[in-house]
Amino acid sequence: MQPKAKYRKDYRTPDFTITDISLDFQLDPDRTFVTSNLSVERKTAGASHLRLDGHSFDFLSLKLNGASYSNFEKDDESLTIDVSHITEDKFELQIETGLNPAQNTSLQGLYQSGDGICTQCEAEGFRQITYMLDRPDVLAKYRTKITASKAKYPFLLSNGNRIAQGDLEDGRHWVEWEDPFFKPSYLFALVAGDFDLLQDKFITKSGREVALEIYVDRGNLDRAGWAMESLKRSMKWDEDRFDLEYDLDIYMIVAVDFFNMGAMENKGLNVFNSKFVLAKPETATDTDYLDIESVIAHEYFHNWTGNRITCRDWFQLSLKEGLTVFRDQEFTSDLWSRPAKRIEDVRLLRAVQFAEDVSPMAHPIRPEKVIEMNNFYTVTVYEKGAEVIRMIHTLLGEEKFQKGMQLYVAENDGSAATCEDFVSAMERASGVDLTQFRRWYSQSGTPELSVSDEYDEMHHVYRLHVSQHTPATADQLEKVNLHIPLKIELYGEQSGEPIALQFEGTEQHNVLNVLQEHQTFEFHNVMHKPVPALLCDFSAPVRLDYNYTNEQLITLLKFAQNDFVRWDAAQTLFNNELRANLSRYQSGEALAFSEELTEALIYVLDNADKDVELTALMLTLPKETEFAELFKVIDPNGIAIVREFMLKTIAEILRGRLHEIYVRHKCGTYQVVAEDMSKRALRNVCLSYLAFTDLGNSLTYNHYKQADNMTDTLAALSAATKAQLPCRDQLLADFEEKWHHDGLVMDKWFMLQATRPDDNVLEIVQSLLNHRSFNFNNPNRLRSLVGAFCGQTPKAFHAIDGSGYRFLVDILIKLNETNPQVAARLIEPLIKLSRYDNQRQTLMRRGLERLKGLDNLARDLFEKIEKALH
Repeated sequence: MQPKAKYRKDYRTPDFTITDISLDFQLDPDRTFVTSNLSVERKTAGASHLRLDGHSFDFLSLKLNGASYSNFEKDDESLTIDVSHITEDKFELQIETGLNPAQNTSLQGLYQSGDGICTQCEAEGFRQITYMLDRPDVLAKYRTKITASKAKYPFLLSNGNRIAQGDLEDGRHWVEWEDPFFKPSYLFALVAGDFDLLQDKFITKSGREVALEIYVDRGNLDRAGWAMESLKRSMKWDEDRFDLEYDLDIYMIVAVDFFNMGAMENKGLNVFNSKFVLAKPETATDTDYLDIESVIAHEYFHNWTGNRITCRDWFQLSLKEGLTVFRDQEFTSDLWSRPAKRIEDVRLLRAVQFAEDVSPMAHPIRPEKVIEMNNFYTVTVYEKGAEVIRMIHTLLGEEKFQKGMQLYVAENDGSAATCEDFVSAMERASGVDLTQFRRWYSQSGTPELSVSDEYDEMHHVYRLHVSQHTPATADQLEKVNLHIPLKIELYGEQSGEPIALQFEGTEQHNVLNVLQEHQTFEFHNVMHKPVPALLCDFSAPVRLDYNYTNEQLITLLKFAQNDFVRWDAAQTLFNNELRANLSRYQSGEALAFSEELTEALIYVLDNADKDVELTALMLTLPKETEFAELFKVIDPNGIAIVREFMLKTIAEILRGRLHEIYVRHKCGTYQVVAEDMSKRALRNVCLSYLAFTDLGNSLTYNHYKQADNMTDTLAALSAATKAQLPCRDQLLADFEEKWHHDGLVMDKWFMLQATRPDDNVLEIVQSLLNHRSFNFNNPNRLRSLVGAFCGQTPKAFHAIDGSGYRFLVDILIKLNETNPQVAARLIEPLIKLSRYDNQRQTLMRRGLERLKGLDNLARDLFEKIEKALH
């Protein structure tokens, strides 16, 4: 039977709710017994049948008000209990279930991770533990008792505060936890294991002491310090910027190796993928350090925007995720570099989210229908969701936005809310009309903003003509006009001087409100024809179409006061160069390199010391996947060949300057500080180019040997691999021998192997599936090897013989049985078949048809395959 879709429009409040739940876990990896006691309350008069969600466990017994009860119906997904004879509106249920955590490879519900046991309940994992009204608008108070072997599981953790514990005569012990806050089942957590523990404390602004605990695998205590510092910075920042204070007496983080996601914000007990906790200079790069801090912050910020205020239903997922991503972006921007963070986020949007908008899985940030909720933990819901929040912030300003936040929290604390509740609070607190803006929540696709201009030299008037259009998407043919905030600046064509925005003698705000299909904005007292800086700071998630000349782009690159604009000008120059050369390549003409791009890069290098961080970002050549988004039909071979030509040409033309900067920007002893991170970034970008020159082999080899940190070590390995240097195999072997015991570090090695430019890279990847450090059941290993090959090596994955597609399909068939959630993530490159030529489309379709023919196709895969083949 085909899975059925659920629709947002069909939401209705539950007939019953559960106010209190008491859980008793008799924990064992091969046979765990769970007893749940539910206090049920009838909400709809006359409701006679209580349907509870549950699957993938053994149902053992049911009691109603203390007596055994058998008047129920059970299927693969649920238990429906006849309570028509119960006249009271409150009654008690007791349910017993049996589980096998060791065999639960889906990594949802209760499962074994290494030697420990943990849970993952978002979105619908709790129903794999016991029967429950497993929906986010059912909020209950939880009490959890865990009993297990004390030798094997000395730590027994759950949500809330520890209220009792004791030892048993048979070598087992027990701990009881109570969470004083109402929460939905998806925020339940349990962890049992033997860990190293890092302890600290935080004093809140009201003077309360909060115990902080981070649990890591034995031997990893020296890698937990950065996560603890990040947590304390997050707590302080949320108090300072959003006036939000932590509410429990304890805050715990547990790092586990087997985890489908990055981390999970369970109330008071966050379960993390160890990738986002563990760091020391020898094992983690600068990027890892920043990612860890960001994810720690994200999960902590969920305490208010996700936990204290949760989602009414899963269609509202962006209510908590979009808002919390915006908050973690602001945290990183306030602590580190606002321009660098903005650039990083925009690169992700353009390369991944824009691609999702033109894929079969296109959806608005608040989807209208779903088959498998796990498929909607997407860059659209998270990152585009954050952009929608950012646009509200841009339209309101910080002061009014914070008033809106305070109203939203005051009105919705302790409840399950909707996206409309948030927008309404913002609107009422600010007095800003967001009626048209609400369309961002319901319309999918990337709007296209077309801009043309004219200059009236006689009257010193400059006009911008702006048109908006959102192309039809797979889920939505009809589109409407959006409220798009367009942030602009004007600069003198020759001088680069900023030009004030005026209209009839009055200064104008630099955020233009684009509301109609066609609009004209007029500016007065513009004494010379200006160069417009459009979409400053990427003020809206749109594709911009303005016919910049290379001369205009160089003016912006040199003189714009907005760092994002300067970087974006460099990106556009790279994009123009690739477009021109891809056209030459496809026509059989010789490739060429423009004088304007050379001039721009020379300027950037000669002024490197003015802003080292921005220089590194401007010099970074876009990835093949980023360049691919310039085209409706992607030519993976052509893009790879042209990009390599650009890389080698830049290296040769600028060899001297690159080497001089490389030598000059060496850091001392490794520190995680902004100045040093910027220097390392610039030096390593220079190395990535110099690897393609005659200096490459010796420079890269020495860089690797002299490195005292993973950032520089990995930069050398990457340079040697991408440039196919003679020292490559020696360095890769040395790294593998040193780190083969450490899965997280080896993920970096697997990713390098998976993205080699070698013609036989697929054979290498296939052989590494049997490597001593590879574990097929570990999502991190799969993402670093299979995911990197399929998603980041487009030339090889899209090989015209179809070998890349067959490889991925074989992997997905296996994962369909063991971990469908990871399978649904890895299938993404295969479902975007409409972006490729007919021959590749045929081969991709063949692979999808093969998957569709599986007898037991998981819902996660079914939904994506069905949409791709539609």
